[in-house]
Amino acid sequence: MASAEKSAYVASKHGVVGFTKSVALETATTGVTVNAICPGWVLTPLVQKQVDARASQAGVDQAEAKRQLLAEKQPSLQFTTTEQLGALAVFLCSPAADNVRGVAWNVDGGWVAQ
Repeated sequence: MASAEKSAYVASKHGVVGFTKSVALETATTGVTVNAICPGWVLTPLVQKQVDARASQAGVDQAEAKRQLLAEKQPSLQFTTTEQLGALAVFLCSPAADNVRGVAWNVDGGWVAQ
C-alpha cells in the first residue's frame, strides 16, 4: 500500500513483490517456491517507538495509543504477531504449499482489503 512521505520505503516494498513474482516464474518448474509474507503492524521496537510518541503527544496511555495506531490502517485492531508470521513461513515451506508460487501473502488484519 502506498503511504505519503514514504516513497522510498513503499518503492522498496513494491520492488520485493515484483521480484518475488519474477523469481517464482523463473523457478516454477523446480522445487523452489518463492513467495512474500507482507505483514501489517507488528509490535517491533520501531513500532513501539511510534506508540510511545503517540501516547506522549496525545496524552493517552499505551493501550489507547496502540488502539489509535492500529485503527488508522489495520481493521482487526490487533498487531500481527511474530508467531503468526513464523507459522505462515512454516506452511509455505511445507509440501502443502508446493504449488503456492509468486504470492504476496498479506498478514495485516484486513489492511489491504479496504
